[in-house]
Amino acid sequence: MSDASEEQLVELAHQMFDLARAGDAERLAAYVDAGVPVDLTDAAGNTLLMLAAYHGQADTVLALAARGAAVDRPNDRGQTPLAGAVFKGEGAVVQALLAAGADPGAGTPSARQTAAMFGRADLLP
Repeated sequence: MSDASEEQLVELAHQMFDLARAGDAERLAAYVDAGVPVDLTDAAGNTLLMLAAYHGQADTVLALAARGAAVDRPNDRGQTPLAGAVFKGEGAVVQALLAAGADPGAGTPSARQTAAMFGRADLLP
């Protein structure tokens, strides 16, 4: 692979992370449908779904989950998308993740532990 091709792939990955953070579900879904790995991770182990969840992008979370994204995949620090959404108080994202099968007990700390630590027990069933 040439250096130019490697640079292009890195740039594409950065664009995908930006789309996840911004909540551009339609464009991101099109890229995933065209072959971008649905569980693409950044240098810290954050998946596209994690970035969307942490930035309050419920529609993007649902689009990625519908395409097979691992809803409980932790980042390099053991945090799951659900715990991140609970920490941020993103109720719509929490509901989207739970609907997609996210486990409130997964991760370190888990979403349940996070809810207890930050007084957000109302976000979880």
